[in-house]
Amino acid sequence: RWSRGLGDVYKRQPLALRLVIGTTTAEIARLFLVAPATMAARITRAKKKIVTAGIPLSRPVDDELRARLNDVCRTIYLAFTAGYTPGHGPHLLRSDLAGEALELAAVTHRLVPEAEQVRALYALLLLQHARRDAREREGRLVTLADQDRSLWHRDELQAGLGLVAELPALKGYGEELRLQGLIAVEHARASTAADTDWEAIAMRYADLEALTGSPVVRLNRAVAVAETNGARAGLALLNGLDETLPGNHRLHAVRADLARRAGDMGLARASYAEALKVCANEMELEHLAARLDSLDAPGA
Repeated sequence: RWSRGLGDVYKRQPLALRLVIGTTTAEIARLFLVAPATMAARITRAKKKIVTAGIPLSRPVDDELRARLNDVCRTIYLAFTAGYTPGHGPHLLRSDLAGEALELAAVTHRLVPEAEQVRALYALLLLQHARRDAREREGRLVTLADQDRSLWHRDELQAGLGLVAELPALKGYGEELRLQGLIAVEHARASTAADTDWEAIAMRYADLEALTGSPVVRLNRAVAVAETNGARAGLALLNGLDETLPGNHRLHAVRADLARRAGDMGLARASYAEALKVCANEMELEHLAARLDSLDAPGA
């Protein structure tokens, strides 16, 4: 119940991730797109406020839980992201952590089955986590296009598809989750990478960007647009993201891949090099280095 006394979402969610789930401060900073020192100071201030104000640490009663469902959903999704795409260390995926976040979503859905934003969250996490076993092979990153889809967990995909199908258009954060779920549905429906309806995905990302203004959504939209309108169209959508996503290795990696497809090998080489400078995940570093080296291969 201490979160009731913290009036800022940027205090409540980081503190919950740090104290309740155990996410590292560096990882929380990555999730919130701020420097680790900034996030450390933010968490310290929140702790001091709790102590100074004497805010009790207790389980929220039923009405309080419902009133804070958006915050609960955001925190669970951030915890899932920290496990599903770790920004630091040797692992491409912390399946145990992502699985714990999925279980939290399942428990919350059982507690408040009528809450549509919770249903949207649970569906999204099911659809994403279902692909976990195909994301790496023999210690190497496997891109979505190259994944063995027979390794996807069909029971989880079917459960997620069913939950999304029941959702009406929502408002606010619930709609953000629903749109992300609809994007995940398009991947789940495609029996092969070539069957993916990238036009539908690009449209969903456009709706999501209009709703959120998120630079990360713009980055993902650029990938989808490149699949429908060509690499140069995708590259154009990356303009301006260096200011809003400083130090984001995925921005440089996407630019490098799109530049490669567009035939701009100079930009591709420079962008892979920038991605390598700022990436802190060891498996992704290996993948990026291999991509850079392959530019010199015959026929690249």
